[in-house]
Amino acid sequence: MGGVAKGQIVREIDALGGMSGIVSDKSTIQFRMLNRSKGPAMWSPRAQNDRMRFAEEWRLALERTPNVDFWQEMISGIVVKDNRVVGVRTNIGIEILAKSVVLTNGTFLNGIIHIGEKQFGGGRTGESASKGITEQLVGLGFEAGRMKTGTPPRVDGRSLDYTKMEIQHGDENPEKFSYSDETKPIKEQRPCWITYTNTNVHKALEKGFDRSPMFNGRIQGLGPRYCPSIEDKINRFAERERHQIFVEPEGWDTVEIYVNGFSTSLPEDVQYDAIRKIEGFEQAKMFRPGYAIEYDFFPPTQLKATLETHLIENLYFAGQINGTTGYEEAASQGLMAGINASLKTDEKDPFVLKRSEAYIGVLIDDLINKGTEEPYRMFTSRAEFRLLLRQDNADLRLTQLGHQIGLADDVRMEKMLDKKADTARLINDLKQKKLAPEEINISLEGLDTATIKEKITLEKLLKRPQIGLTQIMELDANLKQYLSKYSKDALEQAEILIKYDSYIEKEQQMVEKLNNMENYKIPIEFDYLGITALSAEGKQKLNKIRPETLGQASRISGVSPADLSILTVYLGR
Repeated sequence: MGGVAKGQIVREIDALGGMSGIVSDKSTIQFRMLNRSKGPAMWSPRAQNDRMRFAEEWRLALERTPNVDFWQEMISGIVVKDNRVVGVRTNIGIEILAKSVVLTNGTFLNGIIHIGEKQFGGGRTGESASKGITEQLVGLGFEAGRMKTGTPPRVDGRSLDYTKMEIQHGDENPEKFSYSDETKPIKEQRPCWITYTNTNVHKALEKGFDRSPMFNGRIQGLGPRYCPSIEDKINRFAERERHQIFVEPEGWDTVEIYVNGFSTSLPEDVQYDAIRKIEGFEQAKMFRPGYAIEYDFFPPTQLKATLETHLIENLYFAGQINGTTGYEEAASQGLMAGINASLKTDEKDPFVLKRSEAYIGVLIDDLINKGTEEPYRMFTSRAEFRLLLRQDNADLRLTQLGHQIGLADDVRMEKMLDKKADTARLINDLKQKKLAPEEINISLEGLDTATIKEKITLEKLLKRPQIGLTQIMELDANLKQYLSKYSKDALEQAEILIKYDSYIEKEQQMVEKLNNMENYKIPIEFDYLGITALSAEGKQKLNKIRPETLGQASRISGVSPADLSILTVYLGR
């Protein structure tokens, strides 16, 4: 769970009152904060989890939730009356009535599993595909497409030689995802390992290319650009002699190993031959081969910002059905679709996060305005306000919003307010407290930073790149004792806010400009086709997506600045 930008999403889900962070913390076997050597906008929490405990913790969390009922069966279709969804229909013909329905079908819609020249129906290994829903939705007027994703082989950890690999430990002082006190940072961790492919591995894989469903045309769906299969890597990056392989335990007690970086749909005999040529894998025993899975998705430009469909009222799509990839992206959509389905049922205002408020807002805004032709994965580079959308301040950004809709409880709200108040007090103290040259100049020389000639505030000292609060605490014993009364969270917040003050201010000014455009509402029945001055593509895209604001219209691919100016004039009228 987590990783670059994905860790930010898990923290945002947690801040809103969702369960992903808590479940991850309860099943973590290793925790790392990625990109610590870079600026705080890039820091991203990542956990390696015990797969069985992860599933068990989710099951228990759901069963403990009041007013949640369960029915375990395949759904064959939805029940629609007068362009409004009113329930679902199961395989054995039971109709379950509902005021709202959220489809979270993952890779199951007409799923086909590919292993070399073999193919069979399935949503994932050992589970059957879902049939009927795609055909019904297409009949109702929805546009559908095909995508593919892959999974690597699982191997027996007892058969590996770890002495030939680089060990990868977790953080020395691990953190956790959840801001709540329900979980604690992990004390004991399991290591992972890193090894590499080589030219012999690549040659062994290439021998099976003529039997690869990806290269011989049997797979029609588009695969992920940023997490390609191993055969795709050696085909696209032929100049590279090796690729990194992460050797990841599947849990505390199991010997099963996940060979991250070796996703493949090649024949099992080719996989087996190639994997045994990786250093440390010479005697590897395979639990099961990797495979590719091809499945239906629905281009997300067919959705509103709430993830409700334009065509069928009260029907919501979330997760891989929208063309995304990853647990974190799916979890955030499920949360937002669930919130909005509930709010609409109760006749309350929708809940939509802006691009300037959360990575979740960036994700959904990208999907509904730009669509996606390949599995969409979140990156920090997709967010234009990533200095504001850090993993450390998701609670400050979102807990109040989660509390207002009744998802984040009072305890979470009080904890967030305490952190906010502590940070403000600390920043004020740092602005007031001064140090004299005779107190710190020797220490400043030791830190390879300029000495001072007159008293300086701790705030100004902290703006220096060579100095953090850790170094300031080491300047003076009394100072250390004084600052130690503040929580770790407050210390981290204060340091970031002071060091990046001018940059954060610039981003906030950009946010204000964006919000001005977001305040221009467009009537839902607005006649784009009647504006002859709009470009043909602009008319088509605006009429299809039907943006709710001028800001949203500005982010639609194909809507030019000229189209936007014309639209502004007509809205003014």
